[in-house]
Amino acid sequence: MSTGPVRAAGCVLWRRAQDGAGVEICLVHRPRYDDWSFPKGKLKRGETPREAALREVLEETGHHCRPGAPLPTALYMANGHPKEVSYWEAEATGGAFEPNDEVDRLAWLAPDVARPRLTRPGDRVQLDAFLRVDLPAR
Repeated sequence: MSTGPVRAAGCVLWRRAQDGAGVEICLVHRPRYDDWSFPKGKLKRGETPREAALREVLEETGHHCRPGAPLPTALYMANGHPKEVSYWEAEATGGAFEPNDEVDRLAWLAPDVARPRLTRPGDRVQLDAFLRVDLPAR
């Protein structure tokens, strides 16, 4: 029996806004929890946190991405167990969303619109850290 935290990883997935002004953040809706969050999930055996983050983004959003700066790790209790979620900022590089059992909706939102949509207030730590990252001009 493991006594350590449940380990997971995810990304603050972003893209340039369609109008060229700023960025949009991807939030996913999970019907099981009826929440809005960043794409994330548990590590598989032998998987690094970064590998898990990229896999989870693809599985939950249908998008490939280019990971960048690490963001603060989230530490919280989930179902009575400690959970540790590693995060990166990641630019979406292509793909398309298909609703599935795990994620039924996806929204690309301006950061100021994404902030109140996040169900878990603690997720705003990663959003704030993302907003301080000096994104490359691509």
